[in-house]
Amino acid sequence: MKLSKISLALLLIQLAIVSSIAAKYLYQRWTCPRVWARTVAFDPELPMRGRYLSLQLTVDGCRSTLPSARAAAFPRDINGVAIQGAFSIRNVPPVEFHADLKVQNNRLLAIRIEDDRNGTLGQRVSAWPGRSCNDMRLDAPVDFYIAEHAASPLPLKPGQELWIEVTLPRKGPPRPTQIALKDNGAWKPMAFQ
Repeated sequence: MKLSKISLALLLIQLAIVSSIAAKYLYQRWTCPRVWARTVAFDPELPMRGRYLSLQLTVDGCRSTLPSARAAAFPRDINGVAIQGAFSIRNVPPVEFHADLKVQNNRLLAIRIEDDRNGTLGQRVSAWPGRSCNDMRLDAPVDFYIAEHAASPLPLKPGQELWIEVTLPRKGPPRPTQIALKDNGAWKPMAFQ
């Protein structure tokens, strides 16, 4: 009898832990900002089993300052004076910095954290040479799990883009909620049952 009471108590403890995590994620979906972000899919190297898409989120870093101004190329007017606005990354090695993520005007923004001496705050962002400031990427991928028998949207055809809706908790990485395919301007949310 004691073994069965211990087993029942252990089961209740495990159910309480899983339920508290589910409640936390559900609460964050209701209270934290959500935004659609364009993604880039890549081949994951996780040893996990199952079907999932490993996606890198594209963020807008135009309101951010880069670690070095030499890495930014600003558009210029006819007199050669730099114009305020979108900049691109010069042909230097990729620029990496830590940033806070924010939602503004339905866009996912990366704002560089100036005082991050340890490199532990915020999310790590990469800016690649030759790309615009609104085409920066989060280094940490977002994994989106799909059902075993669902059709994968990959590989993408010309003119298609993969978008994902994410919830931005106060701390930690973005959490995926749903995925959509943009095909030549037509928006198609995908249901994976």
